[in-house]
Amino acid sequence: MEENTRQSETLFQIGDDLYGISVDELKSRIETLKAEISRIEVELTKKSKELSAADLLFKPKS
Repeated sequence: MEENTRQSETLFQIGDDLYGISVDELKSRIETLKAEISRIEVELTKKSKELSAADLLFKPKS
């Protein structure tokens, strides 16, 4: 599957009721969410660097 079209493979959604979920499943969800946060942070850093480079390239000359 291409990176651009990858869909979430989690079986839960943010805001789900957590009452009936086991401790192990809650720990698993935390690990899944931490991994996703890390992935997003990497992409944010990459895009921030690209934006900074574009700003320098297209910055009006004084």
